[in-house]
Amino acid sequence: MKHILVLAALLVCLDAGAQQAVFRNPVIPGDIADPTVIRVGNTYYAAGTSSEWAPYYPLFSSQDLINWTPVGHLFDEQPAWTKSSFWAPELFSRNGTVYAYYTARQKTDGTSYIGVATADSPAGPYTDHGVVVAYGTEAIDAFVLEDNGDLYISWKAYGLDNRPIELLACRLSPDGLRMEGEPFSLLRDDERKGMEGQHWLKIGDYYYIVYSVNGCCGPGSDYAVSVARSKNLRGPYEKYAGNPILHGGGEVQSCGHGTITTTPDGRMFYLCHAYLTGSRFSLGRQPVLQQIVLGEDGWLHFKGGETARLTQPLPLAGTAQQPVFDFTDDFTSRRLRPEWSWNYPYATPDIELADGRLYLGGTPKAGVKTGTALCLRAVTPDYTLETAQVNRSRGLSGITMYGDDKNLLVWGLDGDRLQLQLIRDGKATRLADPVSVPAGLPVYLRMEVREGAPASFGYSTDGREWKSAGNLSAASADLLQWDRVARPGLYYQGPADYFAEFEYVHIANR
Repeated sequence: MKHILVLAALLVCLDAGAQQAVFRNPVIPGDIADPTVIRVGNTYYAAGTSSEWAPYYPLFSSQDLINWTPVGHLFDEQPAWTKSSFWAPELFSRNGTVYAYYTARQKTDGTSYIGVATADSPAGPYTDHGVVVAYGTEAIDAFVLEDNGDLYISWKAYGLDNRPIELLACRLSPDGLRMEGEPFSLLRDDERKGMEGQHWLKIGDYYYIVYSVNGCCGPGSDYAVSVARSKNLRGPYEKYAGNPILHGGGEVQSCGHGTITTTPDGRMFYLCHAYLTGSRFSLGRQPVLQQIVLGEDGWLHFKGGETARLTQPLPLAGTAQQPVFDFTDDFTSRRLRPEWSWNYPYATPDIELADGRLYLGGTPKAGVKTGTALCLRAVTPDYTLETAQVNRSRGLSGITMYGDDKNLLVWGLDGDRLQLQLIRDGKATRLADPVSVPAGLPVYLRMEVREGAPASFGYSTDGREWKSAGNLSAASADLLQWDRVARPGLYYQGPADYFAEFEYVHIANR
């Protein structure tokens, strides 16, 4: 019996060791598309698309590639030349300077171009230097390669023209802030499969371009990853006959647009985004990590095979992946936490933290008929959001599930009456009879989300005894936008000189 117990204990230890040897994607839960990643020393930094949310380009750090902490944003203030559509940042480090190349629409004409900012540290602060690539009717998805001491920038071109897309490149000035010479073509999308989100690198005798094909966004996304190579930097580049080298399947619907980083011992890992299947699609394009290797055939391949898998071997020994935690903000910090974001194209927010309260006000932009949303990225498809609203605002305020100014759900107070309202394509619908609540008391609000959609709503006047305010079935299904998903959060719609007052926010994830 003693030998049996020892053997059983050994098997338990081996099983625990096996469990500790893997991690589970996504490594950054929630909607962070087009991720870029670099390593500075032994610390990794990643940033991603913020699209129509501010602040601009969320920034994370990690010591092990699998546990990431939000550290801020590339920009707290909107760069002066930009209008909207903050996509595809790319971090690059050289000689103690960190560069952030990024895509945004130009304020003067709405054309997407590439800007550049610099910092002394990946964590910032970043100083913007304006546009570096203003080319054609669209220039997006920057990547920078250093080759023999020279810098080259590549980007996606002709995506809006009636002609094949191309990946173009141009030499940069030594300071990385200007193009020098004429652009040249790297790859052409003659098959009309799409071509963007490239990573350009040299290994041995070959230059490789790892790029994305097919549809990036939305319910029909079939994004995948392909590769091409050349012995000359300027090409011609040969596309791999076995493309794509990474695609969706099983738990992953689609994946692509990523950057390769290395571990201190030289192994390569590709951080890209993926839509997951089922209810997890509601979380948007989430960053996933896959090891990439140079095969004996001289081509790059993903170590786990061409079908993306969520469970992968740990990149670094002696590490373990932390679970997805609940989120609580008691508003006692001096600054707004980096997890929060707001709807900058549709309202100018007025946000203040004081005395353990968050005061939310704001003014809608011209032509906008809804209010200010202060939101969080959902990290699981099933969760409960709870808050306490202290005052009676002169308008509608409370909890929201927010897509954009014309597609949102609000559960909150309008004077002394609770309202549940859905706005879809700009048309408002009341989803439940209003509920009167006593004046002079705080109102606790709760929204339960199941499979990515608001499912039930509750309220309380003491935070202990809760009353139901109704159930819904997939009420937010149409809140999805082409390149982003709806976010839960807080909402205010009322006079510009007034506000809603919140005591805390808690999200319990399941």
